Amino acid sequence: MNQPSLILFNGHIHTMDRLRPLASALAVTGDRITAVGDNSLRTAAGDATRLLDLGGRTVVPGLIDAHLHFLAYGLSLREIDLMNAPSCAVALARVAARAVATPAGRWLTGRGWDQVLWPEPLFPTAAQLDAVTPDHPAFLRRKCGHAGWANSLALRLAGITRDTPDPDGGAIERDPATGEPTGILLERAMDLVAQLQAIPTDAAAVDAVRAAMQHAHRLGITGIHNMEGAPALRAFQELRRRGEWKLRVLQQIPEVDMEAAIELGIQSGLGDEWIRFGAVKIFADGSLGARSALMVEPYEGEPHNRGIAVSTAEHLKQQVAKAARAGLAVHIHAIGDQANRNVLDAIEATRRAGIGLHLRHRIEHAQVLHPADLPRFAELQVIASMQPIHCTQDIVLADRHWGERSRLAYAWSSLLSSGAMLAFGSDAPVETPDVLQGLYAAVTRRRTDGYPGPEGWRPEECVSVAEALYAYTLGAAYAGGEESSKGSVTPGKLADLAVLDRNIFTIPAEEILTTPVSATMVGGEFVHKAF
Repeated sequence: MNQPSLILFNGHIHTMDRLRPLASALAVTGDRITAVGDNSLRTAAGDATRLLDLGGRTVVPGLIDAHLHFLAYGLSLREIDLMNAPSCAVALARVAARAVATPAGRWLTGRGWDQVLWPEPLFPTAAQLDAVTPDHPAFLRRKCGHAGWANSLALRLAGITRDTPDPDGGAIERDPATGEPTGILLERAMDLVAQLQAIPTDAAAVDAVRAAMQHAHRLGITGIHNMEGAPALRAFQELRRRGEWKLRVLQQIPEVDMEAAIELGIQSGLGDEWIRFGAVKIFADGSLGARSALMVEPYEGEPHNRGIAVSTAEHLKQQVAKAARAGLAVHIHAIGDQANRNVLDAIEATRRAGIGLHLRHRIEHAQVLHPADLPRFAELQVIASMQPIHCTQDIVLADRHWGERSRLAYAWSSLLSSGAMLAFGSDAPVETPDVLQGLYAAVTRRRTDGYPGPEGWRPEECVSVAEALYAYTLGAAYAGGEESSKGSVTPGKLADLAVLDRNIFTIPAEEILTTPVSATMVGGEFVHKAF
């Protein structure tokens, strides 16, 4: 072994490497892990080697968020924050406060409202928003990102009236008595308003992404799978050109850009250890919160509502086949059981045809499954890319709208038992990117306030700390085709690490939530250190 640049010792190192799951010391040379063992590794130190006593802290592989919208997360740090607003009145008060500080005529944007948390769990209206935004167009995305709340001025600017038809893959909510738009736009109907808002400048995107990266580092995150398009990719590259980029990105290709990517010859895996292309991102349906997730059977109490097919089954088959023939994997958003079935059918068609058998296709979210479809993930080698915190935030909605179908909602344990691979993420800014909150949700299926009780919600689907952490490390690395270079503390792999102040494998689950991230290392460099 060459003289290490750094040796960490006196720690609890959970490597995620089945050949050596536990260690107390490791050596780093340059940007690579070069040895993993016990405290005797200190004898390998040379004159230039830095020794760092971990003081009993826990080391895990660098955490990878397998599904988020990084630029949107950075921008959200400056928008009106409506997360956890306990009532519509509180949400409106936050909007009113921003309106007072914003010149008339400028757009007010925000996200995070959730009517389920309100005393009257009903969608809000344009009229309510008008009362606090008389001089501004306003558009506020629901926490799921699949419904938007517009005021009357925004609707007017977008030309949305009672005579405006629903766009393909979207719906304009209307007053049943008058037919007038209520102010709620679902799925692709949101584009009618969103297209009026200014796209962030390259400079603004760089600033937002830089801020998001700094937050990620403090959370132990060393890698992300980003579900956005060109503005984010340009910002990543600009920061890298400046020498500021310290995060590993698996960058997806929006479906609208697939033809251009194919024409250029881009394939899954193109890139390097900092920025690499992953797959084509496609939407099959909507969300549970907007009741637009596509279901086999109607929603509970809504006999005529089976959700919205953002992409038809036939369209999915065509696009998956086209991508696979070009060497591109697909990462397809599917929430409802019918949407998941449609995606599995599309992938199965390419597998049976022998097209792109090496590609690692994924279903993003996979939130509720029909029993007949659960084993198909393993059979078709489809990765379930899921977000544990969605489960705990959606308990009430799932029970209300899916009823007993929720037995296979967020079915992590069942998927693992079937042989499927899990990759975990956050869907930030829909939810917090805090991986420790995600781990807690996966292990307990309880909210941070303890709801719905000590056993958790449908506790048979809980997973162990080791299983959950695997999905945030080696599982996520595998999902991106990068398991040979990251995801475990293994000699030869990149020195991407997270140092935790407590041993999350032995403490009570509730203490995971308050465990500080003591340090984050990317490529052998500490990008966050608090000890």
